[in-house]
Amino acid sequence: MNQGFQQFHYETLDEMTQELVRLNISIPVSRDLSVLSRPVSIGKWKSPNALACHPMEGSDANLDGTPGPLTIRRYERFSAGGSGLIWFEAVAVAEEGKASSRQLAIREDNVEAFKEIVDHIRDISLKTNGSEHIPLILMQLTHSGRFSKPHDTNEPIIPCHNPVLDERSKVNSDTPIITDDELEVLEGKFVQAALLAQRAGFDGVDIKACHRYLASELLSAFTREGKYGGSFEGRTRFILNITDRIREACGPDFLLGARINLYDGIPYPYGWGVDKDDVNKPDYTEPLALASLLFQKGVRILNATMGTPYFNPHVNRPYDKGGYIPDEHPLSGVARLLEGAGIIQHALPELAVVGTGYTWLREFAPYFASGAVLSGGAKLIGFGREAFAYPDYAKDILNGGAMMKTKCCITCGKCAEILRAGGTSGCVIKDASVYAPLYKKFCNNS
Repeated sequence: MNQGFQQFHYETLDEMTQELVRLNISIPVSRDLSVLSRPVSIGKWKSPNALACHPMEGSDANLDGTPGPLTIRRYERFSAGGSGLIWFEAVAVAEEGKASSRQLAIREDNVEAFKEIVDHIRDISLKTNGSEHIPLILMQLTHSGRFSKPHDTNEPIIPCHNPVLDERSKVNSDTPIITDDELEVLEGKFVQAALLAQRAGFDGVDIKACHRYLASELLSAFTREGKYGGSFEGRTRFILNITDRIREACGPDFLLGARINLYDGIPYPYGWGVDKDDVNKPDYTEPLALASLLFQKGVRILNATMGTPYFNPHVNRPYDKGGYIPDEHPLSGVARLLEGAGIIQHALPELAVVGTGYTWLREFAPYFASGAVLSGGAKLIGFGREAFAYPDYAKDILNGGAMMKTKCCITCGKCAEILRAGGTSGCVIKDASVYAPLYKKFCNNS
C-alpha cells in the first residue's frame, strides 16, 4: 500500500516517532544509548561494542585483486572510527565471479597483501581507540553470479533463468545455466578463500547470500532441476555445503558468518522469503529455517538484509533520491528491515544478528539502534552508506552520545550511481574532495 513517499524532513526525534504513529508502524526507540557501548558476545568471540561497519564495496582494488590506495584509505577511516565489528567488503573467490575488474579477490599469490591490511586495521584501532576496542574483522566471500563483470562487461553466471531479472540484468535467453558439477567445484573455491582469509589474520568469514548474487539466487531456484534446486533442501544445499566444508577446513576457532536476504521482493516462484500470493509481503518461514540450520552448523553471526540494489534498491536501502519513487514511505522500508532481523534474533537468541536499515534515520538512528538491542531485535547494528559518509559515527555515538546531523549520510544514492557506472564508490557529499571528481567522471555530471 502506498503510504506516501516522503524525503527525510524531521527536526526532532519526537517528530519522527509521531510519524510512526501516523503510519501505524511500531519500532522500539530508546534514548538510553549505553547498551550500544557494551561488549557483545558472538559465540566464543566478542565485539567491543554493538556497532558494525557493513561490507560496503568500493570497487577500488588493484587489478590483481589486492587492496588499492582508496581501499586502504577507507579501512583506515573505519579503523579509527571505533566500530566493534568491521565487516570487510565482498572478496571474490573466483575471477569469473568478480562484480568488476576492480573487485577484491584473494588468491595464494596475494594473501600477504590482505594480511597487511588486516594488521593495519588492528594497528590503527589500537593506536586510536586502545587495546579494549580492537574490532572483529570478517571477510565477506562472494561470487557475483548474474551480476558478474570481471572485465567490466556483463558475463553472467546464473543458476536458473528468471524472467523478472533477466532483462534488467541483460541475461539472454540462451545464457547457459551453471551445472551441478560446476557448483561443486565452486564450493571448494569458497573453502580455499576461507583458508586464505584465515592465514591473512581475519577473525572469520561470511558467505554472501544476499542481494541476488549467486548464493542468494540459488535460494530462490524453485525452477531449477537437479540437486541444487527445487526443494528447500536443494536450494539451500550450496550455502550449507560451503558452511560445513569451511568449518571442517578452518576449525572451531575461526568465526563463521553469513549475510542473507530475508526477503527478495521478487514474485514467487522467482523470489525468496516472499508470500506466494502477494510479493509485497515477506514470508520468513524459509529464511528462518535456513538461519536455524546455519546456526546448527556453527554460524554464530548473521547479517540480515533484503532486496537487491539492481532491481528494488529501496527495499535494502530506503532512500531520499534514487532512480524511481517507491510506493511506500521510507519508514515502512526501515520497519520491514528491522522486523525481519528481529524475527530471526528472537527465534535464535544465541545467534548474533546484525541489523540493517538504519542509515535513512540520520542522526536519530542511535535511538532506534538502542531500541532494537534492548528489545532483543538484534545484537549488533550495522551501518553501510553511513560508514562511507561518516566513518567515525561509532566514536561519536559511544563517546559523545549522539550522531552529528551535518556528518550523516543523506541517502542521495550517488555512491551507488558511481558503482553502477563502473567507477569506484564512496560518499560524493561528505567525502567530496575524493569522490566528487569521480562522480563527475563516471556519471557524466557537470
